[in-house]
Amino acid sequence: MDEEYDGTGLTECILSGLLSVDGQKVLHMDRNDYYGGASASLNLTQLYQQFRGAPPPENLQLGRDRDYAVDLIPKFILASGELTRMLVHTDVTRYLEFKQIAGSYVYRDGRISKVPSTEMEAVRSPLMGLFEKRRARNFFMFLQSWREDDPTTHQGLDVNTCSMKDVYTKFGLEPGTQDFVGHAMALWLDDDYKTKPARPTIDRIILYTQSMARYGKSPYIYPLYGLGELPQAFARLSAIYGGTYMLDKKIESVNVDPETGKFTGVTSAGETVRAKKVIGDPSYFGAGKELEEGGGKMRVVETGKVVRAICILKHPIPGTDDADSAQIIIPQNQVGRKNDIYIAAVSSAHNVAAQNVWIAMVSTIVETSVPEREILPGLQLLGSVLDKFVSITPLYAPTAPGSDDHVYITKTYDATSHFETVVEDVFDVWHRVKGQPLVLKKREVQVEA
Repeated sequence: MDEEYDGTGLTECILSGLLSVDGQKVLHMDRNDYYGGASASLNLTQLYQQFRGAPPPENLQLGRDRDYAVDLIPKFILASGELTRMLVHTDVTRYLEFKQIAGSYVYRDGRISKVPSTEMEAVRSPLMGLFEKRRARNFFMFLQSWREDDPTTHQGLDVNTCSMKDVYTKFGLEPGTQDFVGHAMALWLDDDYKTKPARPTIDRIILYTQSMARYGKSPYIYPLYGLGELPQAFARLSAIYGGTYMLDKKIESVNVDPETGKFTGVTSAGETVRAKKVIGDPSYFGAGKELEEGGGKMRVVETGKVVRAICILKHPIPGTDDADSAQIIIPQNQVGRKNDIYIAAVSSAHNVAAQNVWIAMVSTIVETSVPEREILPGLQLLGSVLDKFVSITPLYAPTAPGSDDHVYITKTYDATSHFETVVEDVFDVWHRVKGQPLVLKKREVQVEA
C-alpha cells in the first residue's frame, strides 16, 4: 500500500483521487458510515439529531426530510478557481451538476450591496460616491488592461515589489473601497496583504473578475444536492483508479516504527494495514486530546476556533433582490473586528432544502469569550430566522510537515465561504507527500452551471 487515508473529508478525498490517478495504491478509511467527515451534508432529521438530539419540530412545517442536504461547512466554488480546475482536470464533473450562486454581496456602512467587478458596475455601484466611482473605475480599467509582458500597462507600478497599499494609494481608493476589493474580491482573510507585494492580490482580483465574467450574476457555483456530493465524486474517481474505500472503520492506532519513528500502518478492529504513508484530518491525530491519548507525540496544534450558525429561513435574505442564493462578506473593518464574517445562503433551487426554504450559514473566526455575539452583524442581515444551530469548532494545523515520519495531516476547514483555502491545503499536502508541486493539466476550465 502506498498511501493510507484516515477520514473522507473533501481535502482527503481530493488528494486520494489525485494520487490514485497518479498511479498510487490507496486505501481510504473513515470512522463514520458516510462520506465527507466534517464536509458532509445532512438531511433534516440528521441535522436536528446532531444539534438537538431530537426530531424536527412539526410546527415549523419544514417539509420532507429527503428535500434537505444541509452542509455542515458551507463553501462556494469560484467558477475559474483552482477547485474548478481540479474538477475539470480529473473529469469529476461527470458525477456532478452545478448551479450558479445568484449574487455576491459586501457589507459597507450598515447595508449590503452587490460587489462590483467591472468598471461599468463600479460606475453604477451604490457602494461609492461620485468621485470614488471614478477612482475605482480607473483601478478596474488598470486591472483589465494589465499585461505582465507589456510595461506600458503597468502605470509605473512594479506589482512584484510594490505593496498593495502603494497600489491603493496610486489610485486614491478610500478605506471602504479597499475593504471590498481586498476582502470580497481578493478574498483575503485579514489586512496583512496590504503590506505585502501586490502581485498575489492582483492575481486574485483578476481571478474573481474572470469567474464573474464566466456566468454573469456571481463568480460562484455550487453542486446540486449540496457539498456532500464533492467528497463522494472524488471517492468514485479514486475507486475507478484502484482505490479501496472502507467506511465505519474505527481507527484504534496509528503505528510508527519505534526505532525510526516512521509510519508503518494503522490498526482497526484488531487488524493492521501496512502502508508507506498516511494522510488524514486532525481528528485522527490527537486533535482535542491530551498528549498521552494522542500516541505520545503532539502532531496537531489548535490555531483558533470558528463559530458557525446554520439558520433556516422562509424568505430570501433582505436586500438581495429575492435571490435564491447569495454570498455576503462583512469585512472586519466594517464591524471593528480582526476577521471577516461570512454568510452563505442556498435554497431549494440547489436541491438542498424544501420549497420556499433558505439555508443561511453565518461564520467567523472566534475573537472573544462570547462567540455567538460575534456573528450578530451577520445574523441581523438575515431577517426573521425560523431556527438556528450554532457550533464552535477548534481549528487545527499539523505541527510538522510529515517528511520525517510520513504522517501527513490536513488542516481544519476555516470560516471562509469559498474553497480557495481548502485548495491551498491540497496543493501543500501534495507537495509534502510527493516532494514536487501539483501540476494540473491545462484544460479549458468550463463547468456547466
